[in-house]
Amino acid sequence: MQPNTHPIRGGPANELSDVTPVLLSHVHGDPDVLRVLLARAAEASRPGGRRDPHRVALVVGGGGMRGAYTAGMLRALHRAGLRSGFDEVYGASSGAFSAAAFLVGSAEAGAAAWPEDMASRRFIDLRRLGTGRPVVALDHLVHEVLAHRKPLAWDDLAPSRAPMRVVATDTADLTAHTLAPVSVPDWQRALRASASIPLLAGPPVEIDGRRWIDGSVGEPLAVLRALRGGATHVLALLCRGTGDLHADADARLSLWARALDRLVPGLGSVAQGSRRYGRDLRLVTDAAHPDRGPAHLLAVGPARSAGIGSLTIDPVAVADAVRIGEESTARAVQGAADQR
Repeated sequence: MQPNTHPIRGGPANELSDVTPVLLSHVHGDPDVLRVLLARAAEASRPGGRRDPHRVALVVGGGGMRGAYTAGMLRALHRAGLRSGFDEVYGASSGAFSAAAFLVGSAEAGAAAWPEDMASRRFIDLRRLGTGRPVVALDHLVHEVLAHRKPLAWDDLAPSRAPMRVVATDTADLTAHTLAPVSVPDWQRALRASASIPLLAGPPVEIDGRRWIDGSVGEPLAVLRALRGGATHVLALLCRGTGDLHADADARLSLWARALDRLVPGLGSVAQGSRRYGRDLRLVTDAAHPDRGPAHLLAVGPARSAGIGSLTIDPVAVADAVRIGEESTARAVQGAADQR
């Protein structure tokens, strides 16, 4: 199989056939995705009024405080004028919060919230372990940060012409699904559900008689879901660089992580996040992958590491992660623009 691995400034895929896919650079896949977005921006295209036949999806992965990278990436897309080029948006876990902010035009505030409001013990405090209170205070994020400090225009989410799909995991079998919120309380509950992890970020959230936890447990990147929904072009944003990914694309969770998942649904999966992107990236980079068909897929990750983890609250390091994400995506967009 010939991998369709285009570094943005590189040559065509057939020049790279002797290179291992996935680990080439921070940009993986087909830059045509960005070229379509740039063309739409140039003609001021909007959802529902396209001149091209494409359906472009944005997929934002989660990763706790590593979501600072993707928040910076979304700010770069916003500053490049590409927000209106997407026809639908998928978000899981922390990525769902940032994707929602991006979708309603608040990517700037969404990125600023990471070092200014979330990198603090009010949001994450390991000392709360064993106290009955979650280490990660989603209440602080939803009802303080997004309500007062960096207000989110919740009412604009439902009527958006580019629908937002919130990915959450059913605790019954740890499979991922998309939630369909309508009202503001529905949106708040859905975003909480997509980020909840028992013992870490609060108990499962009950919606429609089912109990939901972090969407990235069942589906780290909703690329295949976007394809099955009719997307012809998919841009996936990663909160892990190539150095943070497991070398084996088929690596399964370790025995201890799977055992932990049985005891506390989702906790083991989250603890071994580096193992959970390989198959999704293979879908992006392998042009012969049986699940992708003729679709154009691109994934962008951070070009370098800020040295943060899922529970990091150092505001300097978190701000660096936001900058890295923004710079990484801006380079990818500029590279695609240079090739037009």
